[in-house]
Amino acid sequence: MKPLQELVRPNIWSLAPYSSARNEYAGREAHVFLDANENPYNTPHNRYPDPLQQEVKTALSKVKGVPAENIFLGNGSDEAIDLPYRCFCRPGVDNVVAIEPTYGMYKVCADINDVEYRPVLLDENYQITADRLLAACDDKTKLIWLCSPNNPTGNCLVRDEIISVINAFGGIVIVDEAYSDFSSQPTLRSELAKYPNLIVLNTMSKAWGCAAIRLGMAFASTDIIGLFNKVKYPYNVNLLTQRQALEALADPFQVDKWVRMLNLERSRMIDAFRLLPICEKVYPTEANFFLAKMTDAQTIYDRLVEQGIIVRNRTRIKLCRDCLRITVGTRSENNELIAALRQLQL
Repeated sequence: MKPLQELVRPNIWSLAPYSSARNEYAGREAHVFLDANENPYNTPHNRYPDPLQQEVKTALSKVKGVPAENIFLGNGSDEAIDLPYRCFCRPGVDNVVAIEPTYGMYKVCADINDVEYRPVLLDENYQITADRLLAACDDKTKLIWLCSPNNPTGNCLVRDEIISVINAFGGIVIVDEAYSDFSSQPTLRSELAKYPNLIVLNTMSKAWGCAAIRLGMAFASTDIIGLFNKVKYPYNVNLLTQRQALEALADPFQVDKWVRMLNLERSRMIDAFRLLPICEKVYPTEANFFLAKMTDAQTIYDRLVEQGIIVRNRTRIKLCRDCLRITVGTRSENNELIAALRQLQL
């Protein structure tokens, strides 16, 4: 890895961050708050939330096995995806490399930040080699994006290839593990001490059933977390989100139960899809969804929409021609989908 200062945009490295009212007295007890121009009535919603979400990070640290100082919390994973561009990539100068197909927000954020996005096509098994990814890089490549389990394909990337990329690349490698709770593969967030150029993303939206509260997380070195905290907006995670996150984190066993149920339903759904005449193939998955190649994805999708059943049509994505991405729902929802597909006459 190059020295961090060489990777960070010069204006960000020298940035004097906004100092919020709640930052200035951090670490000391206080009970009279006349510093932030807040309305003194309507407790507790009248007060600005903790800008660094320390209580949530402490609870999250126990669940995820990562020190609190190595955790960044954002307004959904989208904020944690956008921040590396803002911290490391000079608009119109630098570039990033990513796998394709993968989660679309990596490219959207690249376009918003005026950063060249270099996709590297996966092979027929939806895998990539370190050599192919690194071959797409040059001296202006600041980030490499990997998603494992990948979206929309559902499969985990080969761990040894990910490690080879991290070891060989001089910039920052970001591994999005949004669906890792559904996977049998070990997570990379426990490897942060070995790899100072690694950022691992996660979310409360999937296994934790908290998509509505918009809480994403990044695990990284304290230096990178410090950069994110310097650039983020002062109160990026609101009080209601922090409170709901604490409530969810207090019962991780419920999440384990949901994951077991969904993984069992996933297996049942895949077996049912393989018996459908209109399904040609179901790809391996370790997420709470699976990708199925159909005889005519667009027509099937349209027929399902007419019945009020919504899946994701991925037929326009590279390597996903005539593919539908199916999220695993409740048993009754899954049964309704299977029943509708069995009745289709194409």
